[in-house]
Amino acid sequence: MPHTVLLAEDDRAIRNALERALTLEGYQVMAVADGVEALAQAHRNRPDVLVLDVMMPGIDGLQVCRVLRAEGDRTPVLILTALVETADRIAGLDAGADDYVVKPFDVEEVFARLRALLRRTSPVGVGEPHGGAPVGGAPAGGTPAGGAPVPEAPRQLPERFIEAAGLRMDPQARRAWRGARELELTRTEFELLELLVRNAGIVLDHSTIYDRIWGYDFGPGSKNLAVYVGYLRRKLDDPDGPQLIHTVRGVGYVLRED
Repeated sequence: MPHTVLLAEDDRAIRNALERALTLEGYQVMAVADGVEALAQAHRNRPDVLVLDVMMPGIDGLQVCRVLRAEGDRTPVLILTALVETADRIAGLDAGADDYVVKPFDVEEVFARLRALLRRTSPVGVGEPHGGAPVGGAPAGGTPAGGAPVPEAPRQLPERFIEAAGLRMDPQARRAWRGARELELTRTEFELLELLVRNAGIVLDHSTIYDRIWGYDFGPGSKNLAVYVGYLRRKLDDPDGPQLIHTVRGVGYVLRED
């Protein structure tokens, strides 16, 4: 099934051109002209990803994002913006957006960023290879030649929880705790914390984190990673407890309990 994109852009020329390009790329596109229509469509037909222009009449793209996040909707959001200041980008991330593209943009960049967002949210099958057949032997519950029916083997599920430095995470349920306190995390915050927990004690450089979380490197001048690390620190750290995420200057970040 093709991925469904909800595109909200008030500039008709940009909206029509991007809708055509996305359709030719194989996406199923729902194109609307403002934030009110975007919210209505998101509630009626939940898309796989949203592409939202910032500057729209009535409800702008950031307001749409805030409303969806307040409702608990974690559908990935790509913001289109003509605003290039760092504060504007941070405002988009604060609103709950996952990524942004600055106008004027190359449509191939939009495609690449959408692919990265969708890779992060695609479910991974457990216990069966692609195609659904069990590995090596008779079909589950079937009868091999000349023998009695073979009972279906129990499915081996992955370990449910991961733990490090006093943190506990349930990747399947996307829940996390520090001690007895449950953490309220956005999707990107959860994925960043999961990466750090799985690599506790190991210094992860900036480019590795960008590639694993966003699918590409924003470059040395980007503040995106520092912004999200700041968000996590505010949610993780207790006033009287040790800091968990440490900065290794010029390299990256490491999770450890000092």
